[in-house]
Amino acid sequence: MSRVPLSVLDLAPVTEGSTPQESVRRSIELAQVAEAAGYRRFWLAEHHFVSVASSSTTTLIALVAAATRRIRVGSAAVQAGHHTAASIVEAFGTVDAVHPGRLDLGLGRSGQRRTELLGPSGAPSRPREPERVVDGLLIPEPFPVEKLLTSPLVAATTRAVEFDGARQPDFADAVSDVIALLRGDFAVEDVALRAVPGEGADVEIWIFGSSKGQSAQVAGHEGLPFVANYHVSPSTVLEATEAYRTSFRPSDRLAEPYVVVSADVVVAEDDSTARHLASTYGHWVYDIRSGAGAGDYLDPATAPPLSDDQRAVVDDRVRTQFVGSPSTVAERLDTLARVTGADELVITSVTHDFEDRKRSHRLLAREWGLV
Repeated sequence: MSRVPLSVLDLAPVTEGSTPQESVRRSIELAQVAEAAGYRRFWLAEHHFVSVASSSTTTLIALVAAATRRIRVGSAAVQAGHHTAASIVEAFGTVDAVHPGRLDLGLGRSGQRRTELLGPSGAPSRPREPERVVDGLLIPEPFPVEKLLTSPLVAATTRAVEFDGARQPDFADAVSDVIALLRGDFAVEDVALRAVPGEGADVEIWIFGSSKGQSAQVAGHEGLPFVANYHVSPSTVLEATEAYRTSFRPSDRLAEPYVVVSADVVVAEDDSTARHLASTYGHWVYDIRSGAGAGDYLDPATAPPLSDDQRAVVDDRVRTQFVGSPSTVAERLDTLARVTGADELVITSVTHDFEDRKRSHRLLAREWGLV
């Protein structure tokens, strides 16, 4: 049976009892494991002021590229509202100069959704659609993100990573500027500017998104590949991929739409062991959704169970995490690929013990036929 390619998204989590420094080193080692196992890409996420050690994403990408030989390495995603287009292109151009043809530049909207929510008109309201199952794929009821986007931690983080009074560019404009800088036809007020290094870099641009909104539409209009985040927003994955395909226009980069869909997985030798390893995933998601931010990933051997109220906050994410033996998880990934029409899947896996995380990736790679 022919299956779509698999890639890895590493969140570089800080686990209970470990340090951020250990997490950085583990991320590099996991990339080496992923390369040996046959995964196509190794993505790194940008998060700030939480227990995730990939905050300096481009720096970590450079370290991973230096420690590997073939696997593509990318950002999932650089938050466009926290960086200028010039700084993004120059950073990736610098890494590409040493590791040419291996970089994937993923871009995300970051703080723009919060800006819209706090604006005079507020965020557009949407009906609460009931949970449904589409050809075997669970599409849960949407989680209301408004409270999370207005939390004190998100507000403080936004202030810390942006200059006072700075105006975030529209996401479509930011993407257009990145493309122009790489292509070599960027200008400000009719003054041509060149990214050195950066112009002409052999870097692939990707757009990451969680809904049918601007990210999906920009990816389509620009003819770029699109990554839909089932692992973050499982309720909106189908509308996101549909909006992207509907808005797609062929470009010199892509003749047809290219869709990647993410999933959170934990794989072990048997279903029972995997469920135990994944049992503190809900605690981690609860920290995020309560506004506290991702904390240290707890040890399932000692963590107390979630209360019923806490469980209700994370139920959609827990039930859409693919947990089990290699065959169990592969079957659910097959369903995800079939229902979404994905051309590629990207898996992210968090466990307390790093050896369990490496084993999870190796077991799935063998089951998927990568090695």
